[in-house]
Amino acid sequence: MPKKISYLKTFQLIIPKAMYPRYFHETKELEIFSADVSTELALPFVTAGISAGFPSPAEDYLQETIDLNKEIVKNPTSTFYAKVKGLSMIDAGIFPNDILVIDRSLSAKDNDIIVSYIDGEFVLKRIKIDKTGIYLMPENEKYKPILITEANDFLVWGVVTYIFKKAR
Repeated sequence: MPKKISYLKTFQLIIPKAMYPRYFHETKELEIFSADVSTELALPFVTAGISAGFPSPAEDYLQETIDLNKEIVKNPTSTFYAKVKGLSMIDAGIFPNDILVIDRSLSAKDNDIIVSYIDGEFVLKRIKIDKTGIYLMPENEKYKPILITEANDFLVWGVVTYIFKKAR
C-alpha cells in the first residue's frame, strides 16, 4: 500500500509564491487566508468594559488602545483566517461570511471547534474525542457526525480561536 503524502505539504508546493502566504485555499465550507500581522492599527479601547445593562459614561474610559493583531494573533506564523461558506455550524452561531481565526500551533481538545482535513477536503466541525473514537460533529441537525477511522486521511489542521461576525 502506498504511503499517504500529506496533502498540506503537496498543496504548499503548488501555490505560486506571489499568492502565498496571503491566499491559501478554498473549499465548499471555507476560504482560508494567512494572517498578515505586519501592520499595526491602534484602536480606542474601553478598558472598563461595555455595560450590557445600565448605561455607563464609556468616553471616560477611552484612555488605552488595542491592536487586534497583537491581541488575537498569538502565533503569527501559524495563524490563518477563514471565511465561512457552509451551514454545518449554524447552531454554534457560525454562519456564512463569518471570519474565523485559526491557530495551527494548538492541539485540539475535546469539544474544540476545529478546521480539519479529511479525505481531500477542509471542513469546519466540533471535535468529539471519547472512548469510542474521534468524531467531527456538525452543529446543524441537517448534517451527520463523521466518525474518523483508519481508512480516513485525517488531520486536525487548526483550532478556531476567534469568530468575527458582521453586526450590521
